[in-house]
Amino acid sequence: MPVRVPSVIRPVSQTKITPSLGLKTILNGESPLEMLLMSKIRLKLCPGNCAGGWAPVESNKYQWLEVDLGERTEITAVATQGRYGSSDWVSSFLLMFSDTGRNWKQYRQEDSIGAFTGNSNADSVVQFKLQQPVFARFLRLLPLDWNPNGRIGLRLEAYGCPYKSDVASFEGSGCLLYRFSPNPTPIRTAKDSISLKFKTLQNSGTLIHTEGQQDRSLTLELHKGTLLLHLRKGKGASTGPESHTVVSLGSLLDDLHWHHVAIERVSGHVNFTVDKSTQQIQVPAELSPFEINEISFGGVQCHGTQMVLSRRNFHGCLENLLWNEVNVNDLAKQRQKVSITGNVTFTCAEPVSVPVTFAGAQSFLQLPGAALQQRDAGGGGVFRTWNRAGLLLTFDLQQQVGSLWLYLSETRVRLQIHKAGRILLDVVTGFGLNDGQWHSVDLTARRGRLTITVDKEESSTAHASPSFPVVSGNNLFFGGCPDSKNNQECRNPFNVFQGCMRHIHVDNNAVDLIKVQQMLIGNYSDLQIDMCGIIDRCSPSHCEHGGRCTQSWSTFHCNCSNTGYSGATCHSSVYEQSCEVYKHKGNTTGLYYIDVDGSGLIKPQLIYCNMTDKTWMVIQHNNTELTKLKASSGINQHLAYFNYSADAEQLGAIITQAEHCEQEVFYHCRKSRLLNTPDGSPFTWWVGRTDEPQTYWGGAVPGSQQCGCGLQGNCIDSDHYCNCDADRKEWAADSGLLIHKENLPVRWVVVGDIQRPESEAAYRVSPLRCHGDKNFWNAAFFNKETSYLHFPTFHGELSADISFLFKTTASSGVFLENLGIKDFIRVELSSPMEVVFSFDVGNGPFEVRVETGGMALNDDRWHRVRAERNVKEASLCVDSFPGTTQKAPADGHIHLQLNSQLFVGGTASRMKGFLGCIRSLQLNGRTLDLEERAKITPGVSPGCPGHCSSYGHLCQNQARCVERYNGFSCDCGLSAYAGPFCQREVSAYFKPGTSVQYTFKEPYELTRNTSTQSQSSSIYSDLTLRGENVSFSFRTTQSPALLLYICSYYREYLAVLLNRNGKKQRDKENTKKKSFLAFLNISMIRSNTPLFSIYFYIYRVLFFSVVLGKVQESGELDPEIARLNSLGFSGCLSVVQFNSITPLKAALLYPNTSPVIVTGPLAESTCGSSSPANTYPAETTHPLSDHSGTVGTGEPIVNAIKSDSALIGGVIAVVIFVILSALAVMVRFLYRRKVTFHSQEPKSIKPEADSPEYPFHSEPTSQNVLSENQKEYFI
Repeated sequence: MPVRVPSVIRPVSQTKITPSLGLKTILNGESPLEMLLMSKIRLKLCPGNCAGGWAPVESNKYQWLEVDLGERTEITAVATQGRYGSSDWVSSFLLMFSDTGRNWKQYRQEDSIGAFTGNSNADSVVQFKLQQPVFARFLRLLPLDWNPNGRIGLRLEAYGCPYKSDVASFEGSGCLLYRFSPNPTPIRTAKDSISLKFKTLQNSGTLIHTEGQQDRSLTLELHKGTLLLHLRKGKGASTGPESHTVVSLGSLLDDLHWHHVAIERVSGHVNFTVDKSTQQIQVPAELSPFEINEISFGGVQCHGTQMVLSRRNFHGCLENLLWNEVNVNDLAKQRQKVSITGNVTFTCAEPVSVPVTFAGAQSFLQLPGAALQQRDAGGGGVFRTWNRAGLLLTFDLQQQVGSLWLYLSETRVRLQIHKAGRILLDVVTGFGLNDGQWHSVDLTARRGRLTITVDKEESSTAHASPSFPVVSGNNLFFGGCPDSKNNQECRNPFNVFQGCMRHIHVDNNAVDLIKVQQMLIGNYSDLQIDMCGIIDRCSPSHCEHGGRCTQSWSTFHCNCSNTGYSGATCHSSVYEQSCEVYKHKGNTTGLYYIDVDGSGLIKPQLIYCNMTDKTWMVIQHNNTELTKLKASSGINQHLAYFNYSADAEQLGAIITQAEHCEQEVFYHCRKSRLLNTPDGSPFTWWVGRTDEPQTYWGGAVPGSQQCGCGLQGNCIDSDHYCNCDADRKEWAADSGLLIHKENLPVRWVVVGDIQRPESEAAYRVSPLRCHGDKNFWNAAFFNKETSYLHFPTFHGELSADISFLFKTTASSGVFLENLGIKDFIRVELSSPMEVVFSFDVGNGPFEVRVETGGMALNDDRWHRVRAERNVKEASLCVDSFPGTTQKAPADGHIHLQLNSQLFVGGTASRMKGFLGCIRSLQLNGRTLDLEERAKITPGVSPGCPGHCSSYGHLCQNQARCVERYNGFSCDCGLSAYAGPFCQREVSAYFKPGTSVQYTFKEPYELTRNTSTQSQSSSIYSDLTLRGENVSFSFRTTQSPALLLYICSYYREYLAVLLNRNGKKQRDKENTKKKSFLAFLNISMIRSNTPLFSIYFYIYRVLFFSVVLGKVQESGELDPEIARLNSLGFSGCLSVVQFNSITPLKAALLYPNTSPVIVTGPLAESTCGSSSPANTYPAETTHPLSDHSGTVGTGEPIVNAIKSDSALIGGVIAVVIFVILSALAVMVRFLYRRKVTFHSQEPKSIKPEADSPEYPFHSEPTSQNVLSENQKEYFI
């Protein structure tokens, strides 16, 4: 802002005001325009309280006010005011600037908003400080809207500073060569800088070229309107990619407007700036140090060399050319150290080019056609656009031959002539013409031959020989047609053209567009003449994470394929942030893409997740096998590097996020010392991510120079702290876990004591394993409505995503809020069934709502909220309810500018605070530590219990959910299943001699034991029922067979028998009081033996033991049962349960703490697993091999085998259909045979005719026996 000195204001003769050309303008007041030239400049129209201002006679969109400042000036602000003493003011306007009064450029706020908000009355002043200063001589203000009850009226002020300009003009053949000394001695400095401004109409040319020692060079060239910075070592096109680095920046730079360029080298990197965009380049090692001998500006011929990509010299103007703050233009004028080659002048001579912008659906340009006597026709021009289609030119042909259309279709130029709905001629040429570059198109029709030429290239020329004359009618229409229902002369069945044109010609006569603007020739609508308003919405690109940007005239689109991200700008990750999250979504063990920081910069990584009670992330490296070392002459050390499947940044984030990490190290030795304890220098050490040598081994602590045995005091030689340091001839070993996260992972190992003749060693470093997710369970409980947590300001100017989980019993409350001067962002629970995401980026308050359709969110269960806002849209998702997305206003404000602290759980006003729990709060992928802040904040508690209400359903098969501080666990004590969610079937393969006998306690002891807290106690807890429940699953090819035998203290027993195919299976129970017989017929399937599940309910009897397989004490067995028992049982038993007792599980998992006796071979097997239909996590111990996958699917990779998705879908559909059909038949089949143990006998079903029996072999590898890989059916 200038200092106001009204008494010093005086007229300045060289400042001019120009109203709209050809239109009458009223300018009232004592002084038309005054300007103050001091340390700052103020342009002021009708200062003080004088009457008047600018007001055109006609108020329409073709008016403007133009100001000539006399010379180029730095303009920093403008202010407007209505016409004094009237009802005339401008409510919105465009601001243009120019150096010459031609070729105007529109000033845009935030690179997108063109319109400025003006006045709402005639008296108030509205001032705009320009975000980026404008350097120009001419200003032009174009009213867009004004007082509807008045007319256009304006008083104007502009603020700025004088600007110094040194220019040099190059005509495509000259250059400046700056040598640092007569003898080319290189200059080596820690910092170098080059800065300049340039303007040109040519899209290619060399601006800067430097030469250094060892053929190192730096080149800045303009290529297709984009600046390319080349760093090379070597000359010519043979330079390999390893010695050539190229970076591109900027777009549409051939617009004949000034563009700022800066190149700054600081040590090992280069900062490359074009206008407002900066990119940092790491200088390759082969290009360092970069020592410069000489620099040329405007071309490379000064060095006697040629460019690789472009041989053009620069054609245009360079301004304020500085090398390390030295003005090169001044040196060139004085002929000091700078030599001039070719035609270089020190004034900027600009070519005359008048472009025109077709911006909207109503845009068109109408020009007069050919004379009646003319027999030939022609027309064309040069255009640039982003659209794939649009009308270029149309006219009716003379003699009513038809209508001609020349238009873009799928990025190609197409010409069609229609008559009465028929296509008489169709010609196509060119390709890829929507790249934003200038392309010429010329149409000529002469002597019966029609020619279309694109870019004056023979390869893009098409010919036709119509049988009728092609001569234009009265008018030619460019870009579109007038919007008139009665208009029969111009019809446009295609899209309108949106872009720029110049050099328009009709019948080889150039069209004077300034005369068109003055309405002296032709007609037009919604055009911007003498300016090209095209903008590149993909430079810089708003597409994140490698998304590919494409655009049209009015918008852009991001292609997120194969990036691993989604959304309008590829901002949101499609993957979860840890294995813990995948587990709690019900996923099984396998390979998954993990995106540790969500929408942050770290890329997703394929990680192996082992879903056990603890969820392990396993990160492999390239050397997990045991490596053996022997003494070799001349080799004193062995160095091993470990390359992990994740990069250093990913590893660091994984380790930081995990609750615990570990890596096991092994060292086997014979006459090979490890750490040389107690006092010597270590022979072997390892280096972690801190890049510091670590002299402790697995099981010890950092800095101790010990192994695990030294810490525990059990080394084989008490004088040493490692077993290997005893230096014995016998083999020894030191191993253990490295668990200190700050040093993990092991990046390389140095093994030293291997040079002696008898030395031998072997080492192994296991994969890195981490479990837990500190971010996932990080929570805070808000117990007062006035309490909140505050964090630093949230910075999400262009992209902001917020995700968290909450649970509450309150009906409303604000989850978080951040304020700016005018902008804000807020997420709140507005009602029990609605969440609202609201913000303002300068376009007014904007709200996105999600309603749950009657489902209350204040049910004290965890609910997930995800809100995202970017330059294109805003979205909100709550749980699995349908999300809501709203588009951002076109060409509106895009920057979210906040300055207050971020409030979580409340607001700055302490109103509408949130009561309840917030967990895993992440902003742009960064987790806020709620627990740490809650420890020091009144009314807020760290952590939040009560996870079972939300995750308890994951505990399957009668398991009990147990609360933990960070999460929950499933107690499988009362279930026959195991695993983290009690979903893994406990199965075993029995051979004829296998027996499992579970013995109950005495009856009086049973009634006293009611504990269910562990497996050892829960097995006795459920024997006081009125009846007994028995269930198990089996699979076998043996019949007959004894499946289950239960006996009581009083010689009562229950036996489950399987007879031969087609015969009855008897489930027999004998008691002294009552005898029961029940029959179950099961038709055996010979090949793929199904897995049958049997459930019984019997009246309460005090049983003594349960026997699976062969009964060892068979003296008192029923003769029929004894006969079957002598055969034993061969097959699979699974999930065996008697009330709360699980004998098979006790024998396999708790043999030392359970009253169980196992005879014969017994080992846990997956023979009873129903894993093909299992959707819950399962533990695995299979080693992780090398896998590969493709980013972008958004689906977990369980088997890491990629195949054709259509084939997989078809196979899955067929398999599901077959399984469901089989299940339906089997359920119906078994339903008719279920055992009820009543006195009546169920009906039997005839056996399958001619069903041969297959022998059952004891070896599981036989093709005819049970296989763990067979398809299974669970009933």
